[in-house]
Parts: sequence; C-alpha cells; structure tokens
Amino acid sequence: MYRLARTGGSPELLRRLAQRAEGWAGILDGGGTVLQAVAGNVRWPGHEAAGLAARAARELTARSAGSYALDTDECSALLLPLDRTPETDGAVLALVAPKPLPGGLTTLMADAVMPLALSWASESVERKRRRVDLAESRGREAVLHLLMTGQLSIAHQVAGALRPKLPDPVRVCVVECSGGQRDEVARVCTDVSGGRTWIVRCPVYARHLILIVPADEEAEAEGPESGRTLGLAVAGLVDDCVVGVSEEVRLPDTATAYQQAFHALAVARGLPGRHARFGAAPGPALVAGAAGARWADALLAPLLAHLPRRSQDPGSQELSATVASWLAFSSHATQHLKIHRNTLAARLKLVGELLGLDLNRVSDQAAVDLALRIRATPALHRSGPAGPAAAEDLDAVLGAPGVQDWAVQQLRILARAGPMAEETLRTWLRCEAQLSPTAAELGISVPGARKRLTRLEESLCRSLLQTPSARYDLWLAFRAVDLAA
Repeated sequence: MYRLARTGGSPELLRRLAQRAEGWAGILDGGGTVLQAVAGNVRWPGHEAAGLAARAARELTARSAGSYALDTDECSALLLPLDRTPETDGAVLALVAPKPLPGGLTTLMADAVMPLALSWASESVERKRRRVDLAESRGREAVLHLLMTGQLSIAHQVAGALRPKLPDPVRVCVVECSGGQRDEVARVCTDVSGGRTWIVRCPVYARHLILIVPADEEAEAEGPESGRTLGLAVAGLVDDCVVGVSEEVRLPDTATAYQQAFHALAVARGLPGRHARFGAAPGPALVAGAAGARWADALLAPLLAHLPRRSQDPGSQELSATVASWLAFSSHATQHLKIHRNTLAARLKLVGELLGLDLNRVSDQAAVDLALRIRATPALHRSGPAGPAAAEDLDAVLGAPGVQDWAVQQLRILARAGPMAEETLRTWLRCEAQLSPTAAELGISVPGARKRLTRLEESLCRSLLQTPSARYDLWLAFRAVDLAA
C-alpha cells in the first residue's frame, strides 16, 4: 500500500482496493459527495454503488461513528474515516462489494487508510497550489487585458494585489517556448529579472510568454534591468527559445509595445541568436497629425456614442475592445476576450453596421485599426480648423506629407527584397490576405505563396501570416504611395 501511495497516489490505492473487493472504491466527503472513485468490476453498476456509499457516508457523519457498514440484499458498503487533517477533514474511504465479501477485505481496508490519507492530503495541497497559481495567472492576464485596452487606472487597482508593481516606462518582450516549457521559462525569467518583471502567460498563443520589463534610466546598461539584456539572457539560457523585444514606451502604450515585440519575434526566428529588437520607426498614428485625429474621431463617433438597448448588451467600450482584439488577434480574439465565437461574430457585425464598413475587407479593417490607434495616442491634438475632407476622408489623411514620408520608408526595403516582393504583397492584400486566392492569382501553389510571405517577413522585420500582422500598415503604405503617384 505504501509503495502504491508513492508511485501512483490515491488513484492507484483505490484501484487496488476496488480490484480486491471486486466492486467499487471511492473517497467521499461527509455529505456523501464522491470526490474520487474507481470501479474494479466492469459488470458492477457504479452509479448504484456510489449512491449506496453516499447514503452510508451521510449516516456515518450523522452518527459521528468511527466506522460504518450498510448492507443490502446483494452488497455491503464499508466506510472508514481518513485521518483528521485540514486537508482530509470529513473525507471517508468507502468500499462497496458484492456478497459474500472477500476474505480479509476489512483488514486490507484498515491497512490502506493511513497511506491513503497521506496521499489524499498531499494531493489536496497540490490542488490548492494549482488553484492559487491559476488565480494569479488569470489575475495577471486580466491586468494585461486592461493595459491592452487602455484602462490604466483599473489595471493598477487589480495589479495592487499582485507583485511586482507595474513599471513605467516599460519594454515588452514576447518569448516563444517549445511545447511544455512555458512554466520553466517563466521561472527562468523570474530569476534573471530578480522578480522585477511582470510575467503573463499569453491567453492567445499557448507557447508564448509576455514580459513587461521596467525600462529605467539604466536600461542600456548590462544587467537584468534592461529588456534587451533580459531577452538575450533568456534566449541564451533556454534552448529553442525565441525572444522579440519592443522599444521603450510609456505604460499606456503597452498594446503598441506588444505588437512591436511580436513583429520582432518574427524576425528573431530566423536569427542564430534567437533574439531581435524592434527597430525604431514612427507608426502611422503618430504621423497622422491633427487632421488624422479629427478623421478618427469622425469615423469612430457612431461606435463611441453607441448605447445598448438592454443592460446585458455590450456598450461602446466593450465593442471597441472587441474590435481592437479582433484586429490584433483575428479569430484568436475569442481566447483573448474569453467569449464564444458566435458572440464575437455578433459584436463585429454590430460594429460594422455602426461604422458603415465591411469588416471582411482589409481596406476597412486597416481604416478602423488606424483610427483606434490614433484614438489611443494621447500626444495628438484635435483642435484647430479642418476642412470636410480632413475630417471625413482617409485619403486626405494618407496624402499628408508626414504620412507620405512614413509610407516611403515602410516600402523602401521592398526594392531590396526582390522583383516579386511588391507584387506578392499587393496581390495578397488585394485578395483580403487569403493564401488560396493569392496563390491562384500569382499562378503558384499555396505552400509557395506561404514561403514567399515568410521570406518577406524576414526582409520587412514584421509579422505577416500570424497575428498581430503588419497587413494594415502595408495596406496604408501602398494606398499612400498610390495617392502620391
């Protein structure tokens, strides 16, 4: 019995007892709820045995007895309380066996109580530890979600119960691990950073860890304080681990930093050191200017002013968070938001109706994505005169000199990526970022189209095929260049 307790714990002990009884063995609480059970006789009706054991457990508890037996015409239920500890309080061992009972069954049952109680107690502690770990993980995931949706004050309130304190400014690292390594890599990150890094298990990608790293005045020095050196240390300590690191940003811009780190991760996969840092470059939201801010306000006004008909329907803030998550993670938004796919589809349909856009088109997706990013950029000023085109027309925003310069900078590298690079990207975007129609229009196979786009990811230092994707920035850049031409 002690050997079984060491090697298999309570399931193996119960299985052995059920086999010897040629019946049913289980652990129940004082109210008769079955906590764990094993049937050792496939011909035995387990639900009837469980019902008899539950009835006997309630009678044992009511009588405060040290043992209990309940007989029927066909079988007997034998019960012994497990040792009284905080982890096993009220739990009883129950055997239900057909008559006549096997010889020595009661002695065997008594011998099993002590190792079973020890196993059950240790397993109870482990279950409680896992529940605490899960609760902390979900809490960190909730804080990340609040940061990604711009709800900074609530994020600080929730983070107050966890450690460490949310840093500001920050860098974001995305660490991609091999299967089953995420918990081990999280421990390595904690040790390397000295406990100063916020570590979140990505709710979307099962192999990803998201690190929110303090970016203090010594960020360029060697040491765990630097997001860059932390990423290098993790990549060096863990085999098959790939790390992408963002630029330094303020805490409200965590969503932008995450996308930067994700794009850097796409580059790092092709580097020997398995580590890359996002190159400094202004995003379209920063160069859109005041005219872009007014355009974004006008485009999103119906969404921001939406009032739900019923109290249980999503409001404007929830709809905005939903479409932002969908634009970033596509169908994985269901995992990010913890909602059903039908709920996601219904919300996106409502958003499309409110904005008067077809969210199945990359062009409209790019417009909403840009507008949301502009709204999330606090540095933009919305005051000042503006004509109707500046407030209502995306082409007017893309024709501004700052956006034109940004577009040229984005596409300049395509000239060095080969003669087919621009044609492949334009075709892919024209086919709504779908591989099959892209391959058909280019006259190549689907794997061939995928390989071309994968090579372009390395050239552009941006993620294309996995979300968050650079498809929206590329569409905006191509549109701006076409307007200039």
